[in-house]
Order: sequence, then C-alpha cells, then structure tokens
Amino acid sequence: MPTPAIAALLGLTLAACGLPLPWSFLTALPLAAVLAYAAAAPTRRGVTARLFWAGFGYFALHLWWLGAFLHQLLGAAPLVIVLFALEAAFLAGMAAVAVKLTRTPTGRIWALAGGWVILEWLRFLGPLAFPWPTLGYTLLPTPAIQIADLGGVLLGSVLVTFTAASLAHAWTGRPQIGRQQQGRRPLAPAVLAAVAWAAALGYGATRTPGEGPEQPMRVLRVTFDAFGRASGGLTAQEQFSVQTAASLNRPPGSVIVWSEGAISSPGTRPAPGQTIPAFPGPGISGVGGSEQLTPPGPDPIRQPATYRQFNTVASLDAGGTIQSVSAKARLVPFGEEFPFRPVLGPVYRVIEASLGFTLASMIPNSNPTPLTLNGVLYGAYICYDSVFPWVARALANQGAQVLVNPSNDGWYQGWGVQQHFNMGRVRAIETRRWIVRSVNQGVAGTVNDLGQPVQTTQGGQDLQALDVRPKLLTGTTPYMRLGDWPALILALLMVMYGVRQDRRWNSRLN
Repeated sequence: MPTPAIAALLGLTLAACGLPLPWSFLTALPLAAVLAYAAAAPTRRGVTARLFWAGFGYFALHLWWLGAFLHQLLGAAPLVIVLFALEAAFLAGMAAVAVKLTRTPTGRIWALAGGWVILEWLRFLGPLAFPWPTLGYTLLPTPAIQIADLGGVLLGSVLVTFTAASLAHAWTGRPQIGRQQQGRRPLAPAVLAAVAWAAALGYGATRTPGEGPEQPMRVLRVTFDAFGRASGGLTAQEQFSVQTAASLNRPPGSVIVWSEGAISSPGTRPAPGQTIPAFPGPGISGVGGSEQLTPPGPDPIRQPATYRQFNTVASLDAGGTIQSVSAKARLVPFGEEFPFRPVLGPVYRVIEASLGFTLASMIPNSNPTPLTLNGVLYGAYICYDSVFPWVARALANQGAQVLVNPSNDGWYQGWGVQQHFNMGRVRAIETRRWIVRSVNQGVAGTVNDLGQPVQTTQGGQDLQALDVRPKLLTGTTPYMRLGDWPALILALLMVMYGVRQDRRWNSRLN
C-alpha cells in the first residue's frame, strides 16, 4: 500500500476514535500509531508528508459534516477539501519544525507529541482560528476530563499525546545495533503515563458538584430553518411570536433564554435603555441584524448603502428594556469575518455575485463582559464562542455566576451538532459554572459544573421549552488563574525530552 494511503488510513482511524463517539477515550492508541509511523520515515520530508496525509484523513472524517453544509449553502461541497488540506498542512508545518530539532525516530515522536499540543493552542488564535479537533475533548467519556479545571482542555490534550508518545516510544525506542534492535523496550514513559492516568481518573472521581442558590430559567429549543432565517423567508415577526407564546406561563421568578439571533433589530445595534416591545421578560436573548454604515449615493443602484451585520446577546427586564449587551467575541472565519481580502478579493467577489450581497466582516468583541439582570451576573457568549476557552474564562473571572450560551446549530447536522455541544461542556469544568444553552436546532438545556448534562433536549421538529434550575456559583479555578500555561509548559517539556533522547542516542553511537 502506498505511503500516503497508509498515513491517511491511520488518520481515519484516529478520527474514528474522536468526538462524538463514546469510545473517544481510546484516541491515544491510534495517535501512537500515527506518531510512530510519521517518525519512522527515512527522511525529514517523509516525516512531514506522512503527517500531512494522516492529518488529511483525520480532518476529512472528523469534519465530514462541513461538506454537507457547504453543499447546502453554496452547492460546493468539494470546497471542504481545501479546509482538510489546510489543516493537514498546519500539521505538516509543525512536523517540519520537529524534524529540525530531532533526528532519531524516538526524538521525533516526542517532538511531534509536544508540537501537536502547541499547534492546538495556535488554532485558538488568529483570523483562521478553528480549534474544533482539540484532542483533550476525547476525555469526556471519562472522569479524567475533570483535570480541565487545572489546565483547561489543552491539559487533556497533554495527557492524550503523552500517552500516545509513551506507547510509540515503548514500541520503537529500543537501542539499535546495525539493523537489529537490541535490549529491553523503554517502559518508563509508559509507566509514567499510567500513573498520570490514575491520578487524572482519581482526581475526576473525587470532584463533587458545587452548591449555590438556584435560578429558575426557561430555555427554548426552536426549529427554524437557518437558511430561511438568513434569506428572510422566515420573518422576524413570525419567529418572535412563536418564541413569545412558548415563554408564557412559566414558573414564578423564571428568566427566559432565547437562542442566537432570536430577536431581529434591523438598522439599530442594541444598547442599554432601548426597549423591545412585547418581549416577555425578564430574559436573555440573542439579538442580530445589520446597521447602516453609509447612506446610498445619488445613484442608489451604483452607490448602494453599505451595512455591517452584528451578532449580540442582551439582557432585558420584565418591560423589555435592555439592561446590558455583549457582542460575539470570536467570529466564524469566512462566515462572519472575511480575512485576507487583499489576496482573496477575486474569490470573495465571485461569492458575493452568487449570493447577491456584500460580504462585510463583523466587529469582534475583544472584551466580553457579563450581562446583568436582577442582581445576577450572566456570562453570556454566542455560539462559536463556546469552543474558545478564554471567552468563558474571562466572563467567570469578572464574576459571572452562570454561563449562558445562545446558539444556532441549524446550519449543519450530524457530528457537528454533537461535537459543538460536547466541546462546550468543558467550559463548565474549566470555570466550575453551570451552562444554560438555548439553541436553534441543536442541544438545549443545562450542564452542571462537572460538565454533566442535567436537562437537555435535542430531538423532534417542534419548538420545545425546558424549565431548568441552574445553580449560581462563584469561586476561581486554577485554570481561571493560570490559563493554558500549565499545558504549554508540559508540551514544551515533551519537545525537550525528544531533543534529550537524540543526545542520548548520539552518546551511545560515540
């Protein structure tokens, strides 16, 4: 079998142990095979090529649902291949750095393992940020995921990659004389990995839910057609009326939660003091729309008015008056922001011509703050924000007592919906806060501070309303104080261990 095919098959096997599959905790096993196979390539170029094809297979299966989304949106499912190749190229680039630091298969295994975690961290940054395939999420079926309150989801990635590297090291790391491998297999790293797993599982098994006052809330799961909402086929008033009817007759003291973009505010960005007539508050809701940047010129056809979309979440009192507003912090690349326009301008113009409107980037919220409502601080973040740990962390550090995540998962189906929900659960662990989630065609409900779903709904075609009672919690976790530094330091130590293995190998030869 050709080398690219073997590497791609290993990548597919790795994805087959990823989210949302219940056996995702086995990810370290196929990852060990990927690391060992890539590191064993006879040339540096071979290492990068093998990791590229492994990455291509991995992303192709893990993100298969994006092809269906692009087909429905643009009728261009093959475009997703560009994304798979781009993500695989990032892995290959990381491998190119790793092979410059190390020369032996054993050293490369550890450099690739540490580099993998560092690359995951880099995926949280920049205009192409897309942290979807972070390995730490695969610990969700086990108590070990609770270590996320110590070092975030990336600390989980360290445990996975360290385990994989230890297994690969034990398999390939025997001293070699001539063409024969001699001596015992180096089992010390594998023993250390077993100890780390035992410690992580023990830590997770001893975590208990936090105690605090309950806040009654009514969470909606709507089933509006996302494409109809975007195109105007489903009017804002129709959506508002349906959601209002489902919000009435709720338990006393309840706060309603509506999904992303549940309220349309064309022409005006929401601000405190404005009133949404007939809103059945008090509540929290996504508010979307567009604001006019420039008026039309003398010839409106050649000089049309320009608009910019906005995506916000607001708290509103019983009279529908807006109390506080926060905008989306992380914008979806090529969906809400359009990077590299000087280079990709011709591509954007072709897409704009087919869609019939201009693609204008939204303005991200660089400083998300909690919403206030009746004396409670709500850490509200919108849809895609939920896969960026720093957003929930920033809100919790500012005193948010419960996290609220209005989302719209109606754009895609299959694994994408489950992956989005499961990744968002880890924000509860990192901050030890409950999460309340209202969605369009996704998973709605509550997740407790251990990341465990408490009341959720995700099926059916009719609007559903859940009456939930999340707990209001305070306090600070190590992750809230330290961020990703513990995981990054451990990742660098793996790289350094790989370099040290090279030196030990050279000393044996001399």
